[in-house]
Amino acid sequence: MRDKNILIMAGGTGGHIYPALAVADYLKENGFNLFWLGTDKGLETNVIPDHGYPLLKINVVAVRGKGLVRLLIAPIMLLLALIQALLIIIKIRPVAVLGMGGFASGPGGIAAWLMRVPLLIHEQNAIAGLTNKLLAPLAVSVMTAFPGVFKETDKVTITGNPVRSDIINLSKPKERHINNDARLIKVLALGGSLGAKVLNDVIPKSLIALAADFEVEVKHQCGEKHYEVMRTAYDNSKINSEVTSFIDDMAEAYAWADVVVCRAGALTIAELAASGVASILIPFPSAVDDHQTANGNYLTTEGAAILIQESQFTVDKLKEVLLQLINAPECLLEMAIKARSLAKPKATKLVANICMETTHV
Repeated sequence: MRDKNILIMAGGTGGHIYPALAVADYLKENGFNLFWLGTDKGLETNVIPDHGYPLLKINVVAVRGKGLVRLLIAPIMLLLALIQALLIIIKIRPVAVLGMGGFASGPGGIAAWLMRVPLLIHEQNAIAGLTNKLLAPLAVSVMTAFPGVFKETDKVTITGNPVRSDIINLSKPKERHINNDARLIKVLALGGSLGAKVLNDVIPKSLIALAADFEVEVKHQCGEKHYEVMRTAYDNSKINSEVTSFIDDMAEAYAWADVVVCRAGALTIAELAASGVASILIPFPSAVDDHQTANGNYLTTEGAAILIQESQFTVDKLKEVLLQLINAPECLLEMAIKARSLAKPKATKLVANICMETTHV
């Protein structure tokens, strides 16, 4: 039934795709037919078909910061992508279009507006991306994960970021904290699926130095290309370690950890809050508009995390911060409780409900 078709636009990275998948699954459970607009370059190429949703592709790539030639041909590229998006919308006739980030959202959002299909957007980061800034005036609903991203109006709603239910349903921090041995610390290190080199360089050295005086356990997700180096580094130490290129069960990993050392992507921040775990955040310095620092501030201003800029992220600095936490285990629990208090566990339902209300189906 075409009167229950919804087009979701999300692609590029997991930070866009996985929150959108949570919403898609909820909408599917409520009888809607989901279609996905993306490109053939991003993570969506494999992930979306694996989840059973039809992936409709348009040809569009990043323009911002890509050099003069890309800038000069950008209007032609965007026009072609817009035509492709228009043809897709004409074909599937969605009752609503939801943009959750990625290159396809720009042309897709404009196409929805031109076709008078209700456009809804969701901004995952604490600073809006260029595409969502441009689409916001065209949208009937603007949803954000963080407060203050857009000027408050009737169509702006703070929903939080959709997070997987297994993470939301973890037991409270008090029920799983703190380990009885005050000299033991369990560190979850997230170097990212591609592997953040600076995190993978600093974290093992800091933990190995710390292990001279304290018991340290680590689960380190390092990315495939760093796996052998990380494995060797920990094997040559007395640390109880588990090194992996990718963590399948993030809920279990968060539940296990006393503290997480990671970047400050929007999805990561949402998961840290939902799981209720203390964290040490190292924002990616090249993120557009330094949005990862802004994301991280959502936790740090409430005492739920510690933020270290990459320029200051050294072996000694990380060791110093971890040592402070080991010597004050009550701080780890307090940070975890504060993180959990900042969670938005109903984000998926809220985003989906706003979509369903817009369709009038």
